[in-house]
Amino acid sequence: MSTTAATAVTPLTTADAEVLISAARRAADAAGVTVSVTVLDAGGHLLAFRRDDRAVLISGETSTRKAYTALQLNAPTADLVDLVKPEGPFHSLPTALDRPLLFIAGGIPVHRDGRLIGAIGVGGGAPEQDHGFAAAALAELVR
Repeated sequence: MSTTAATAVTPLTTADAEVLISAARRAADAAGVTVSVTVLDAGGHLLAFRRDDRAVLISGETSTRKAYTALQLNAPTADLVDLVKPEGPFHSLPTALDRPLLFIAGGIPVHRDGRLIGAIGVGGGAPEQDHGFAAAALAELVR
C-alpha cells in the first residue's frame, strides 16, 4: 500500500496581502485612479483592505465582492462576465445564491504552487482598469 504525502502550500499571509495592496495602489496611482483593494484568504476571510481617501464609497464593497467571486469560482471575474448574461450558462447564478457575488472585472484568484490560496479584488476604476491593477499586484507578489 502506498501513501501519498500531501505537499503543504504556504497560505496567503498578511505580509503577502500587504504586497498585493501596495502594488495595486501603485498601479492605480500611476493611472491617476483612486481605488479600494481587498485581499481574502482561501477561506474567504479578510486579510487586508484599503480604500483611497478619495475613492468612491461603493468601491469598498465592489472590491470585496470581486475578490469573493474570484475566490469562489477560482477564476478572474473578467473571464466570468459573459457567463452571467441572459444567454450565458450562469445567468441565474447572481440571484440564485445568497452570496456577495459580483461579475465585474477586477477580481483575480491568487495561487501558489498551483493551489488556490486567496483572491484580490480592486474597485473604483473602470472594470478593465481594476483588472489591470489586480493583475499588476499579482505579478508583484510572484516576483
